[in-house]
Amino acid sequence: MSQHMLSPQPQLDWSSIESELNERGCATTGPLLTQSQCVELSAAYNTPALFRSRVVMARHGFGKGEYQYYNYPLPHLIQTLRDTLYPPLARIANQWNKALGLQTEYPADHQEFLKLCHDAGQTRPTPLLLKYQQDDYNCLHQDIYGELVFPVQVAFLLSEPNSDFTGGEFVLTEQRPRMQSRIEVVSLRQGEGVIFAVNQRPVRGTRGIYRVAMRHGVSRLRSGQRSTLGVIFHDAK
Repeated sequence: MSQHMLSPQPQLDWSSIESELNERGCATTGPLLTQSQCVELSAAYNTPALFRSRVVMARHGFGKGEYQYYNYPLPHLIQTLRDTLYPPLARIANQWNKALGLQTEYPADHQEFLKLCHDAGQTRPTPLLLKYQQDDYNCLHQDIYGELVFPVQVAFLLSEPNSDFTGGEFVLTEQRPRMQSRIEVVSLRQGEGVIFAVNQRPVRGTRGIYRVAMRHGVSRLRSGQRSTLGVIFHDAK
């Protein structure tokens, strides 16, 4: 894997990201991975030693396509993404929990959070590499994996839209109490990540704060092949 790494603190506009997450439940990073990193990550799908398990979506009713969960030790680039994106997201997650009246407070360091996961029996890594081909799609879902859940995750598009594939948009739904669901469609560039709510998030209404349930998926690919890196910050049982 390429040693060209992210800086210890990715140069992202975290104020804008926080506003977008609070307003819509998702935000984009702009291109954060280089084209060569995207190509290397995608090609590594065919290296079995990197992964702990493979899931064919159609067998489980998840959609069409497949994905593999990485094994520990994670590739250095993915470990760096986890460790550097987590601290500013932990601050946002703690604000969400406070708004929702939840007592959970996430530590500022990702390794400290992983220790909590492992102490709770959640020891399996959750970053994953997804592969879609023509007519594949991913049903709306949530990536929970255990009782200890970090409420934000990131998905990076590794393929080039309108060149490697068409269709295959990232989709979010927001289920609001006593209201119809709201849909958000996110168009990504190669190397760009979408940061989004895993499960629930707070929303300010006319009568105060209420919680909404979020789900995410991918619409049908019309042509080509699409690869995605999923960065989830909690580990699985």
